[in-house]
Amino acid sequence: MSEFRKLTDAEIASLERAANTAADWSEVEVTADFSPAQCRASRFEGRVRIGRGARVYDSTVRNYLLGDESLVERVTALECRRRSAFGNGTEVAAMNECAGRTVRIYDALTAQIAYLLAVYRHRPQTIAALERMIGAYVLERTSELGSVGRGACVKGARFVREVRIGDGATIDGATLLENGTLCAGAFVGADVKARDFILAEGARVDNGSILERCFVGESSVLDKGFTATHSLFFANCHCECGEAASVFAGPYTVSHHKSTLLIAGMFSFFNAGSGSNQSNHLFKSGAVHQSVHLRGCKFGSGAYIMSPALEGAFTMIMGHHSFHHDTSAFPYSYLVEKEGRSVLMPGANLTSYGAVRDIEKWPARDRRTIRRDVINFEEYNPYITSGMLRAVDTLHAIAEEDPDAPTYVHQKAIIRAAALKRGIGLYNRFIVAALGAMLDRGESAERYDGSGRWLDIAGQYITKREVEAILDAIDHGELASPEEVDNRFRVFSVHYDDYAHSWAEGVYASLLGHIPTVAEIEEAIAAGRNARATMRRTTDADRDRDCSLDMAVSYGLDSDDEGEVRDDYYSVRGLK
Repeated sequence: MSEFRKLTDAEIASLERAANTAADWSEVEVTADFSPAQCRASRFEGRVRIGRGARVYDSTVRNYLLGDESLVERVTALECRRRSAFGNGTEVAAMNECAGRTVRIYDALTAQIAYLLAVYRHRPQTIAALERMIGAYVLERTSELGSVGRGACVKGARFVREVRIGDGATIDGATLLENGTLCAGAFVGADVKARDFILAEGARVDNGSILERCFVGESSVLDKGFTATHSLFFANCHCECGEAASVFAGPYTVSHHKSTLLIAGMFSFFNAGSGSNQSNHLFKSGAVHQSVHLRGCKFGSGAYIMSPALEGAFTMIMGHHSFHHDTSAFPYSYLVEKEGRSVLMPGANLTSYGAVRDIEKWPARDRRTIRRDVINFEEYNPYITSGMLRAVDTLHAIAEEDPDAPTYVHQKAIIRAAALKRGIGLYNRFIVAALGAMLDRGESAERYDGSGRWLDIAGQYITKREVEAILDAIDHGELASPEEVDNRFRVFSVHYDDYAHSWAEGVYASLLGHIPTVAEIEEAIAAGRNARATMRRTTDADRDRDCSLDMAVSYGLDSDDEGEVRDDYYSVRGLK
C-alpha cells in the first residue's frame, strides 16, 4: 500500500492550470512521486487518494482510492456516495422466485457454499451459521471509500457508483454500475447496466447486458444484451442474448439465443438450445415452483419444461413437457415429446458422440486462474455410476410388474419396453467401464472412505457423509469462516481419486460377495478398459454417421460433380 501526503500549493496551482477543480483540495492525497501531469480536466470531490502513476482525465471522482498505475478517463461520475459493502451481502433469490432459497453473495463466494445455502434449507441452524459467517465477511468489506485496483482501467463510462474495482479490472463504456465489485481481471463493456452485483476473477459482462442482484463467477461471460435478475452464474458460464431470472447456474451453463428463457431452476454443464423455455408458469399458488436439471443436461431447440420438474444427469430434452416429470433415476437418457406425452429412453445418450464431446471439451475450455470453485470433470465417477446401479434395479422392478407390457409409466414419464431393455444393457456396460476406471486410479487406504451415497455439489463429486460432516462442523462452530468451509471441500477434492477408488472397491466387493483379490481387481480394470473401448467405438460410429457424406446436403451448391461436393463438405467441416 502506497503512503499518501497532502498536495503542495504549487501542485494545486499546476492542477488548476490543467482545468482540474476540487471541492476541497485538502481532501485530495497523493503519493510522494506525484506529478500534476497525472490529472487533466477533472473534478475531485470528498476524499480522493491518487496512487503512484494513477491518471485521471476528463472525469469526476468522489470518495475513491485510485490504485497504482490505474486509469480513470472520460467518466461522468466515479463516486462513493455512502458507506457501502460494494455488492457484498446482496440477497439473491436463486432457484425460487419467492426467495425461499436466498443466497447472500460476496466477492469470495464459491459454488459449493452457494449450493449449501440454496439447497439445505431444511437445516435452518446451518443456514443461520453460514449467514453469520457471511455477515462478518461483509462487514470487513464495508467502507466509505471506493477503490480502483492496481493497473485497473475505468474509461468511457457514465455513472460508476459504490463499485470496488479490483487489480487489472476494466470498465469500458458502461452506462450504469451501482453497488458492486469487480474482482481482479474482470471486465465490463459498452452500455452495460448492473446493480447489486459481484463479478468474480476474469468475469466479463459486455454489449448492453443488464444485471440486477447477480453473481457472475470466475471466467464467466454474459454478453450481447443478456439480461439477468436474482441469478448466480458460476465458473465458465457463457450466456448471450437471452434472459435468466432466479437461476442457479452452476459451472459451464451455456445459453446463446435471443429467445431463450431460464427461470427458477438449477443447472450445471448445461446447454440451452434456441427457443428453450424452462419456465414457472404454474401460478396457482404464486411463483413457488422450481426445476432442477442435473449435470450435463441439454435442451434441444424449442424445448419447454413446465416447473416443477427434475431430469437425470446428462439427459437430452426435446419437445414440450408439462406433466412435472422426475427422471432423476435415469442418467444419460433422452426425454422426448411424443403425442403430447413425455417419453423417456433410459441410457440412450450413452451412444451419442455429443455427450462424449461435451465431457471432453469442458476441461479444455477451463479459463480460470484462481479456480475458486471445485470442479470434477471425471466421466467415470461414483455419483453417476451409483445412479446407474440404481437405474438398473429400478428398470428391472418396473419390468417385473408386468413383463409383457408394451409400455410403462414412471414418475409421469412413459418408457417403452424395448427402450427399457436396451437401457439396462447400456447402463451395465457403463458400470463395468466405470468400476474399472476408478479401480485403476487412486489407492486403497482406510482414511479415504468413499462408501455410501455420492452427491454433485455444484460441480464437485463428494460423499454425502463428508457433506454432512461439513454441515455438522458448521453447526458446532468448528468451521468459523467461509474460507474454512471452502477448504474442507478442497481437501476432499485433493484425494478424490482415493475416495472414488474406495467406493468402487466396495461396490465390486458387494457384487462378488467377498473382498476382491489383487487378481480380481486387475480383471475388473481390464474389463473396464474393454467396456470403455466398446463404448467409444459406439460413440465414434455415431460421430462417423454425423460426418458421413449423407450429411453433405447443401454443400457444393454450384457443383455438378460428386467429388467437388465431397471436397467442399470435407474442407468446410475439417474432415479428411
